Amino acid sequence: MRSRRIRIKNALQASRATTGMCVCGWARTVRRGKEVTFIALNDGSCLANLQVVLTPEMEGFESASRCGTGAALHVEGDLVVSPAAGQSWELHARKIKILGDTDSDYPLQKKRHSFEFLRSIAHLRPRANTFSAVFRMRSALYFAIHRFFRERGFLYVHTPIITANDCEGAGEVFRVTTLSPEQPPLAEGDVDWRQDFFGERTGLTVSGQLQGEMFATAFSDIYTFGPTFRAENSNTSRHAAEFWMIEPEMAFADLADDCALAEDFLRYLVRFVLEECAEDLTFFHQRIESGLIDKLEKLAGADFSVMSYSEAVERLQNASTAFEFPVAWGEDLQSEHERYLTEQVVGGPLFVTDYPADIKAFYMRNNDDGRTVAAMDLLVPRVGEIIGGSQREERFEVLEGKMRKTGIEPQNLRWYLDTRRWGSCPHAGFGLGFERLLMYVTGMENIRDVIPFPRTPGNARF
Repeated sequence: MRSRRIRIKNALQASRATTGMCVCGWARTVRRGKEVTFIALNDGSCLANLQVVLTPEMEGFESASRCGTGAALHVEGDLVVSPAAGQSWELHARKIKILGDTDSDYPLQKKRHSFEFLRSIAHLRPRANTFSAVFRMRSALYFAIHRFFRERGFLYVHTPIITANDCEGAGEVFRVTTLSPEQPPLAEGDVDWRQDFFGERTGLTVSGQLQGEMFATAFSDIYTFGPTFRAENSNTSRHAAEFWMIEPEMAFADLADDCALAEDFLRYLVRFVLEECAEDLTFFHQRIESGLIDKLEKLAGADFSVMSYSEAVERLQNASTAFEFPVAWGEDLQSEHERYLTEQVVGGPLFVTDYPADIKAFYMRNNDDGRTVAAMDLLVPRVGEIIGGSQREERFEVLEGKMRKTGIEPQNLRWYLDTRRWGSCPHAGFGLGFERLLMYVTGMENIRDVIPFPRTPGNARF
């Protein structure tokens, strides 16, 4: 009878010695001796390796003892208590088979590789310790996000990837078209988008928010979680052309409700990481960001402060710190300003609310002062903004006027305005970039290192 494969994580957590165990994985290291060979085997289920002990009398010893780093192996043997320090168990092999060997060109050898080099071999970097930990963390947090919203009765909505709308109005949209780039059909000298596949100009979505609002007006509480795209020619460590966004929307909710959900959400995810991802988190604490666990524990138990944008500007203008970017009412806050507020002023997470209307999106609700909108950004130490949201403008005439003021033709978003005509209600929501969250909980400093295959200017290789 064929032996059933056991994950290495489960083997290392065994409560007793086991005979006839079968494991598969990739050789991280191979140490050869005359009478014994030691192979550190890893299958991606955990950070730790299982030591496999090979002796000459076993089947397959000669070929297996000469296998290269990175070789895929099938091993059958006995799990026994290990005499070596730092490991509880080791596998004494009875039979070993090389499923796929490697040669001397295999790029992941037993040494430290730079993240920049590993980006150049994105198809192999998940086998490196840092990236195996990153992508286990990514998978675990993906599950936690869905669990959070399911526990609270939110409906999960798949919003379209191809859209005719630019939610943020920045124009940084990847065009989707079937028209010939050499000879597109023309009408009065311009491209005739009516002849395109969808009969109008379309692109990859920058946000699922507008469609999410439609579902909130039917199901009350919903969320979207999917890929979004920005054709922004930026090579900073915080920008990617393709990234994932979590965007909840709540009907019958105002800005205070929005802040309360954002606080619960971030606290929940941080606690989940602390409780469920201890091994990988310890690795990040030791190798990537010293003090990471303490940072997360403080956030999980912190009080979340609230400050208006106007007060924040006043605090910054009175600060003794010399900022690179000047501070003025009506200008957006820069990362250095956000970090000063959260690290030096309140010493913890901070909601900054009620931003000037002129620097925020058209869909945000006007406040009674006529100058600001009901918007919020959640700032956290060491990062700055991590969540951005607002109460949405639910008044038809006001929203239509804001659209015209910002150059958006209301007729192009008639379906969006319809919900303000029929059964409109106060509603609010926010967006959290999944990769920004991963950077925060792992300590990784570049967004390219928390997404499997990063898409950035000049790079779509893999």
